Amino acid sequence: MNRELVLHHLAEAQEALTRMLEEARANASWDIGELTAEMPHLYHHINTAWNARESPNPIGQASDTEFLGWSAFPTDLPMFE
Repeated sequence: MNRELVLHHLAEAQEALTRMLEEARANASWDIGELTAEMPHLYHHINTAWNARESPNPIGQASDTEFLGWSAFPTDLPMFE
């Protein structure tokens, strides 16, 4: 497992989620528009943590194809079986 890459993206996801929660709690007008804008960023980091876990690449050194593939929802993660 590429521990450094996984931990980097999990930390980025944590920061994004923390920021979303703080903004939503502080702003009564925070609504679906903000949620829609923020969720892709959050999913990118969570999905990349999983999809790139076996990548030999250092952080920040993915091809465009890898970057897009890593951001996709995992197809090999068992969900609620």
